[in-house]
Amino acid sequence: MPGWRVIGRGPMTWFERPSLSAGAELAQRVAAAGVPAELDLRPTGVRVRVADAEAARRVSAVAGAEGDPTGLQELRIVIDAVHPARIQEFWAMALDDDPRLAIRPTTDIRPLRNRFHVDVVRPASIVEAARGDRTPTGPWGVMLADDEGNELDLVPGDPLAPEAADWHTLFAAMVFYPTTQAVELATTVADLADLPLMIDLRPDGVLIHHGKDAWEQAGRQFVELAVQIQNAAHALGLAADPARPRFVQIGIDAVDVPAIHAFWTTALGYTPDPRWEAGDSFDPRGAGPGLIFQQMQANDVDRRAQRNRIRIELGIPHDQLAARVEQAVAAGGQLSADRRTVIDPEGNELVFSPAFPQ
Repeated sequence: MPGWRVIGRGPMTWFERPSLSAGAELAQRVAAAGVPAELDLRPTGVRVRVADAEAARRVSAVAGAEGDPTGLQELRIVIDAVHPARIQEFWAMALDDDPRLAIRPTTDIRPLRNRFHVDVVRPASIVEAARGDRTPTGPWGVMLADDEGNELDLVPGDPLAPEAADWHTLFAAMVFYPTTQAVELATTVADLADLPLMIDLRPDGVLIHHGKDAWEQAGRQFVELAVQIQNAAHALGLAADPARPRFVQIGIDAVDVPAIHAFWTTALGYTPDPRWEAGDSFDPRGAGPGLIFQQMQANDVDRRAQRNRIRIELGIPHDQLAARVEQAVAAGGQLSADRRTVIDPEGNELVFSPAFPQ
């Protein structure tokens, strides 16, 4: 199907649009055509995922144009485990398959700490319930480890403001409304938005979110917008579900932080955080988890030499494999014998997983 690529759960594409309102108008057309679809509305366009090629044809027809597959990707976290069943429930609690997760068996015991860890931020009440009888540790008092030592920082977030209690600050400000009126709510939000929001339409509701720390930078303007959106949702009879929103980022420990930051930012097609002190990178389309980079000591030789139990796999269109691998190698990576795994300058692995046309 021209303009579409099969990645992960089904065909997807990207339609350029000049605004959230224009993206919401496309969502209205897709809904009116009766095509089940997941739509991610962004200020510059809409990412659409459907179940099969026939649905893709129908979406292209109502859009009146072919989609653009350039830049489509889906990140997956892969964990090697000696006892996969023992850690499955832990990571299902943490991620709920967003981003996607694969746990693969191995006989290779790697006892030292990974250089990768995962941060998940959820509302405080949800974090407390998810911890159960586990006691968090670490320098910030939020770290939980699975049975094989893989680390998760499960961070509690707070309500945005008393007058915007549906919203939580989970590094990014977020709210989820369960609804079968997703397009109606998304259209209202798009028309209200005077800031670059992100609106994800799913079969069971709408997730509305802002970029990491962007709510702090916008200040009172964002709170006022959040109140307007909350009031609009309540007018539709909707109630927020605090269990759904979660912010995810991947932490990478590195000796040469600038080199590792440059590699991963380039290889994933991410954008550096413009705040020089932050040192983060993020998906410019807001579809994948962010990255943070943390200093480790050069004399931590054994840990640096151990292969990580966690790695990143990136689903990409089949016809972009060569270019993406070349881009990652040019950023300082080393290509493995399988021709799709690129190793960064400190031994961390990025696996490109090409998906083939349907």
